[in-house]
Amino acid sequence: MKVYSKLTLSVLIAASAAMISCSSNDDETPAPVKASIYERLGGTKMVSDPDNSGQMIEQGRLSFRKVVNSTIGLIVADIQSNAAGNLQAHFAPLLAETGTTQSTNIAKLSDNLTDFFSFNTGGTNAVNTYSGLNMVAAHDPAKNPRMGTKSSSADYTKFEGYVGAAANANGVASNTELYTDIVAVLESLRTPIVQK
Repeated sequence: MKVYSKLTLSVLIAASAAMISCSSNDDETPAPVKASIYERLGGTKMVSDPDNSGQMIEQGRLSFRKVVNSTIGLIVADIQSNAAGNLQAHFAPLLAETGTTQSTNIAKLSDNLTDFFSFNTGGTNAVNTYSGLNMVAAHDPAKNPRMGTKSSSADYTKFEGYVGAAANANGVASNTELYTDIVAVLESLRTPIVQK
């Protein structure tokens, strides 16, 4: 009986030592922190702004602006060609504007979306401040006269497709962790945006 007790005690002590050693090892080696989406899109590195001669822009912000502008371009092209499932009803107030007013307001939409995504994915400098409406108000025509109609889940899925195609066109491949993380951000917005 004493042999059994000593054996049990020895096993317990060895197991405790192993657990303590594993536990302290975990504490000494923290898991690496994944860079933000903004950082992975170029971060705060300053580059020439291709749309504003002589000006500089953060690479992360420029990357977002390219994807936003491409997304807007794809939406407008589908509306103009009357493609099935296009989002014309949502953008009708904006597209009803004409001339320089329309161009100016599309540019404002691009800036606003660039601000929103830059700010919410790790852009920390003052240039990446979002001061627009919250997502519920921004997508409710009763609170935002520039929104034509409320979105269904199918509408939002269509929008995500436009963003995915725009990301692909701007160098973010579909089979990458970065693409998956961007989709996760878009999915986190589905509930406040989908209102019908």
